[in-house]
Amino acid sequence: MTDSKYFTTTKKGEIFELKAELNSDKKEKKKEAVKKVIASMTVGKDVSALFPDVVNCMQTDNLELKKLVYLYLMNYAKSQPDMAIMAVNTFVKDCEDPNPLIRALAVRTMGCIRVDKITEYLCEPLRKCLKDEDPYVRKTAAVCVAKLHDINAQLVEDQGFLDTLKDLISDSNPMVVANAVAALSEIAESHPNSNLLDLNPQSINKLLTALNECTEWGQIFILDCLANYTPRDDRESQSICERVTPRLSHANSAVVLSAVKVLMKFMEMLPKDLDYYGTLLKKLAPPLVTLLSAEPELQYVALRNINLIVQKRPEILKHEMKVFFVKYNDPIYVKLEKLDIMIRLASQANIAQVLAELKEYATEVDVDFVRKAVRAIGRCAIKVEQSAERCVSTLLDLIQTKVNYVVQEAIVVIKDIFRKYPNKYESVIATLCENLDSLDEPEARAAMIWIVGEYAERIDNADELLESFLEGFHDESTQVQLQLLTAIVKLFLKKPTETQELVQQVLSLATQDSDNPDLRDRGYIYWRLLSTDPVAAKEVVLAEKPLISEETDLIEPTLLEELICHIGTLASVYHKPPSAFVEGSRGVMHKRLPARTGSGEGTECPDVGNAAGGSAPEAAPSIIPSQGDLLGDLLNLDLAPPTTTGPTPSTSGMQMGGMDLLGGGLESLVGTLGGDIGGSPAMGAGFGAAPAVMPASLNAPVGGGLGDLFDLGGGVGMPMGAYIPPKTVWLPAMKAKGLEISGTFARRAGVIQMELVLTNKAMSVMTDFAIQFNRNSFGLAPAGPLQVLTPLGPNQTIEVSLPLSTVGPVMKMDPLNNLQVAVKNNIDVFYFSCQYPISMLFVEDGKMERQVFLATWKDIPNDNESQFQIQDCHLNSEAASNKLQGSNIFTIAKRTVEGQDMLYMSIKLSNGIWVLAELKVQAGNPNYTVIELPASEIAAQINASEFKQQTDLNINCSEETVN
Repeated sequence: MTDSKYFTTTKKGEIFELKAELNSDKKEKKKEAVKKVIASMTVGKDVSALFPDVVNCMQTDNLELKKLVYLYLMNYAKSQPDMAIMAVNTFVKDCEDPNPLIRALAVRTMGCIRVDKITEYLCEPLRKCLKDEDPYVRKTAAVCVAKLHDINAQLVEDQGFLDTLKDLISDSNPMVVANAVAALSEIAESHPNSNLLDLNPQSINKLLTALNECTEWGQIFILDCLANYTPRDDRESQSICERVTPRLSHANSAVVLSAVKVLMKFMEMLPKDLDYYGTLLKKLAPPLVTLLSAEPELQYVALRNINLIVQKRPEILKHEMKVFFVKYNDPIYVKLEKLDIMIRLASQANIAQVLAELKEYATEVDVDFVRKAVRAIGRCAIKVEQSAERCVSTLLDLIQTKVNYVVQEAIVVIKDIFRKYPNKYESVIATLCENLDSLDEPEARAAMIWIVGEYAERIDNADELLESFLEGFHDESTQVQLQLLTAIVKLFLKKPTETQELVQQVLSLATQDSDNPDLRDRGYIYWRLLSTDPVAAKEVVLAEKPLISEETDLIEPTLLEELICHIGTLASVYHKPPSAFVEGSRGVMHKRLPARTGSGEGTECPDVGNAAGGSAPEAAPSIIPSQGDLLGDLLNLDLAPPTTTGPTPSTSGMQMGGMDLLGGGLESLVGTLGGDIGGSPAMGAGFGAAPAVMPASLNAPVGGGLGDLFDLGGGVGMPMGAYIPPKTVWLPAMKAKGLEISGTFARRAGVIQMELVLTNKAMSVMTDFAIQFNRNSFGLAPAGPLQVLTPLGPNQTIEVSLPLSTVGPVMKMDPLNNLQVAVKNNIDVFYFSCQYPISMLFVEDGKMERQVFLATWKDIPNDNESQFQIQDCHLNSEAASNKLQGSNIFTIAKRTVEGQDMLYMSIKLSNGIWVLAELKVQAGNPNYTVIELPASEIAAQINASEFKQQTDLNINCSEETVN
């Protein structure tokens, strides 16, 4: 007789009967009673009143009865914590039972009873079980540590269970190793900052040895752990790949996907010219193809993972197109996923095959699938240029079928083809216009209207066609209304005399009769453009459009890298990072693929910390990359409030000082000083140091030329404060959803300050401000968070001073002093760029020693000289010198020649670069002459306007401050 009889009872008052049976002396009757209790508990009845009676049944040698009692305990211990303590003694006793199954059962149940009062009593039994002679008990105890850590993390750490767990990774039994890895991984995920899995080549070797012998789920745990390891070099990476590759032939699809994940990650470190790299690519294809012979649900999971793999490495499956052809009995979700992968694998070599398939799919009965198939033909045309003509021909054939939804999808994709290949396939427009009346879907109608408006000059009756849409303007969807408004304005700009009435009609409908704000705003913009400046209107509305990209649906590269690291998990099915669907921050770790290494690539090995026992590699010299796109670089920035920057490391200063970061111009100077371009501390070894290496001619006698200038004292007075430019609007409110940002830069007490004025011109409160800079020429970066301590209400203004450091990442900008900024608040992220005065970078220790100045000046060739005039500056040489010193432009010496004062000056920038200058001032002449050495891009920045600001304008600034 089966156990179903326990679930059929409907008797009343059975609790009392069960109580009596549970206290019976007969073992068989007691077991039957416990089964009835478990059955009642399973169907949702409250049998917690029987807790003491069931606990009394624990004292038995019968393993089946003990399992049932433990099951009851796990369910009710939380609601009866005081009663649950009664079971502690039995647990302790069972943990020393001769039968390893009972010992394991006791320790497993202990981990499942989530009662704080009990946990401290369970530590000693657990410690014994972790060192038990039987591997079954040890592997069970390993998992129990993870469960106990979830209940009371501090207790587990204090009792040293984590160290014991790490020791189990070296266990002789592979299943114990697998469970220890699983437990440590679980704990590490909930505490991302802890370095529990301190992987090194020795521990990796042990894991790979255990991999061959443990169960399939144990293999998955070990493979997932391996995927978190970063090999030291390509040789170690290849060795791991060779030992993981046999897992690709495993019968369990989860093991296969975990192995693929490890290989995909470690392949990043293999040089592409390596023979093994090609072999590995070939080995990856068969297991992925085999996954597609499983049941539909597994196929779907496999296809979602393959979709990611194909985006990262299409060469793996480039010869396997046929396996992705759709079968008649595939579920729709499998069909659509296969279709997507087919397009990703489409190339010039297989496009004929793909198009034949897609054309066949377009005649299927499943409407959704047919739509996707037609759209796929358009995507193939955009991706493979050589196939565009054949794709257009196929689409025209489909339009001739007159199947309504096929025609409409075809028109939508032909619009995209027109945008990709302008002035190439417009001959098909006549065929499209024939099907105008059959269009009833908003997207198709909008696409057709776009085509008519864009090519109005080629369509004789374009005005009639658009007017036919205008008749039911208010019944159309917003998408169609917006497209119709734009198309008629385009038509008017191309044929103004014939369509004046039509454009007035549509503008009236959009602005006066519509309650849609988007439509109304666009209508007003067009109206004002047309009425004030028709030429500007033409430039705006008929501007040349950018070509659409080949793949608009590719996953963004950094997200793709993270998803590749999560192959075989839910993230790879959702195509979203875990942080997007896992609640809270716990358990969510952002993963990235390692940097490629190897002799063929010529890059440094990644820093894998001291896990391998080696020291971290020395920092390579800074290299200025080419200037990136504003949005492209800033969108990758972490816009959390930056942490306060600590003191500048001396090595950083040495690297920045030792190189000409601005691309040429200081070679002679650095060469003269014995420097070595490329990272040695030849000059500016620290921000507070004089040039580190003296010129060879320093001790030689100085004679002639500038020799006598050092006999004169430079009448340098007290500095009067650096010039601060007036604030300008950097980000207008209309571009930042009501947030206006204006500002300027200042240097105070040796610290660069970004003076910001934030004004809220929106109707909502703004909070959570943060700021980040893109890489820039001088490594400017926020030295602390943006301190907006109170919410910024509507029409409120706040002034903020943001201290800046010069130890951020460096990238040469154009112009050199350009700064790209991202500001985030609770509404959005906003981007703008501004230019800082180079004088903000002039440091306080920029006064060069006289003899060094002389020797350096003499050794610089005349070809490196640049000269410019400062107009209308009514200061004598002494006043000019005082003013300039306030901005850290130091007068080294002064001499007078033929009534002309000649000031010799030095400037040192925050990155250790020096600029030498000669300022000629003639009494009664308001024009100065400045000669700069060396002539470089930085010298070009410190030009007439910069000197003018530091002298003439500085007077005004000082007077304002005094008043």
